[in-house]
Parts: sequence; C-alpha cells; structure tokens
Amino acid sequence: MTKIDIISGFLGAGKTTFIKKMIEEAFTGEQVVLIENEFGEVGIDGGFLKDSGIQITEMNSGCICCSLVGDFGKNLNEVITKYHPDRILIEPSGVGKLSDVMKSVIDIEKEQDVKLNGLVTVVNALKASKQMKAFGEFFNNQIECATTVILSRSQNATPEQLEFCVKQIQALNPKAAIITTDWNAINGKQILKVMEGQDSLEMKLLADQMHKQEEEEHEHEHHHDHDHEEHEHGENCTCGCHDHDHHHHHHADDVFTSWGKETPHKYEKSKIEEILKTFRDTEDYGTILRAKGMVESTDGTWIYFDMVEGEYELREGEPDYTGRLCVIGTNIDAHRLEELFEIA
Repeated sequence: MTKIDIISGFLGAGKTTFIKKMIEEAFTGEQVVLIENEFGEVGIDGGFLKDSGIQITEMNSGCICCSLVGDFGKNLNEVITKYHPDRILIEPSGVGKLSDVMKSVIDIEKEQDVKLNGLVTVVNALKASKQMKAFGEFFNNQIECATTVILSRSQNATPEQLEFCVKQIQALNPKAAIITTDWNAINGKQILKVMEGQDSLEMKLLADQMHKQEEEEHEHEHHHDHDHEEHEHGENCTCGCHDHDHHHHHHADDVFTSWGKETPHKYEKSKIEEILKTFRDTEDYGTILRAKGMVESTDGTWIYFDMVEGEYELREGEPDYTGRLCVIGTNIDAHRLEELFEIA
C-alpha cells in the first residue's frame, strides 16, 4: 500500500522547506517519491531537492487544474508501477487547486493499491490575510480541502497576527488541525502524527464535489458563450447569465503568468541581488509574486535565489545541469525580463 500525501500551499509559503524537514525527520527508512507540478515552463524546484536523493517527475506543460489532469494521472500511475514506493509526496503548483489534485488521486485509488493520506496546506502566517483577499478562490480552495494546515513563519508573527490568522483559517475550514508552533521547534514525526490522525474522507467528498461543480460551470460558460445572443435576459432568466457576469471561475493561466528560461549565462552575485531588489521595489517588469532560480556565478560557485513577495534570499548551492530561472506574477513583461537577465 502506497500512501499519498499532498503538500499544497500558496506560492512561497515554504512547501519545499517543509518537505525537506519531513523527509529528514519523519520518512526515514521509507522509499519516498516526490512528484512536483511546477506552474511554468522550467522546473526549478527539482534542483532544490536533488540532494535528498529522490526521484522527481517534473511536469511543466502547464497547470494541473486544466491541461494536466489526464497526464497527471498517467504519470502517477507510472510512478506507482515503476517504483512501488512506500509514500508519494505530491507538491502541486502554488497556484493549483487542491481539489483538482485530490480528484486525480481519488481516481487512481480505484486502480492501484494506494491511499490518499495527508492533505496538508502550508500557509505563511504573515501573509495569509493579504493572500486570501488577493487570490480568493485559489488560496481558499487549498485551505477548504486540507485536513492539516501548517503555518510557516509563525515564529515571526505577533500573538495577535497568529490568532487572527487561525480565526480566518477556521472560518474557511473548522475541521482542519492547525499547527501553529514554529516547525523548527517540533519534530517531523509529531507533525506526521497530526497529519495521519486526520480523517480525509470528508475532504475527499468535498474535493469531488468542487471538481464537479467546476466542470459544470466550465461547461456552462462554453454554452453560455455560444447562446448568449439568442434570447432576452429577463429579470428571472435562468440561463445563469447573471451569475457569470463577474466570471468568478478562473483558471490559473488567466490570473498568473509564468516566465521560465534555461541559460548558461554567468552572473555576478551583485547583479542577481540588484534584479531581486528591482522586483521588490518596483513594478517595472509586472507584479512579481515569486522569482526563483539557480545560476552559475562568475566566480565558479552557484547562486541559488528565491524571492517571495518582496523578501528574497541568496545562497550558494550545488552546480545544476544548466542555469535556470523562473518568475511568476501578473502582467509580466517577458521580453524585458530577458533583457534584464541578459539573455535577450
């Protein structure tokens, strides 16, 4: 029996760090396969996790909630058949919907000896309120479908911030266990007990339902676009036209743009830092939500950088097969990004 844990979380919540912790502290002795669904053309996170010695399937042809559901199931089936792992960790793209990923796993439970196990969402305690407002359904869906919510950066939040954050999460999902202790202060095994102690049956049904509803809405929108002109919309019209005036149903592709490039270009560390400061302090290249990459430095080392909503870090890392860059945001100017990174 293979356990499948889904570790979701919004862009930059700290999923990769959390996964590393769990691999080192909780899943020792288990054969673990990590499946990532990166939103964007270039798979960046693979490089960050290479040193854990895990098989990684990077799927970069789009966002799982639309084009990837078919492929995703196929890939997942292949991994189970090929590796027979004890545990599969699925890290969906930060803008995927948790219910969509769950639906794919539920479908596979019918054919393979697998069990949808932990449904975890990592939430940045300092940014939750802001992200709920800004990204509505994408953000909320990940919380509504989780059985365990883990707060990252909780050690940096004031007691008031932390309580407010917990209240907001409970309003969306009163049944989820919420881990508020700084995760560096507790062992991964303790976290695993909480994750596995939560019943996911209800969440499975919920995810199924959400998925169906989305498909119906999607169908309806297609219909609606065709026969919109053909009848009068009265006050009591039932075609749903009133509901769809505001198009509350989005695919990640409509909201976020992802720009990714591979490049052998060597950079000065100061140059990368200057770029990240530009992203943080201006909107010259669009609204940058996330920038991540690993590139070779002019001094022969490798620079790993990671920026999330205005906070960035640079560190030295292992050489990768080539330099990789990924930027996610809204209204991104791809051509100018190429110029900025000197790869135009």
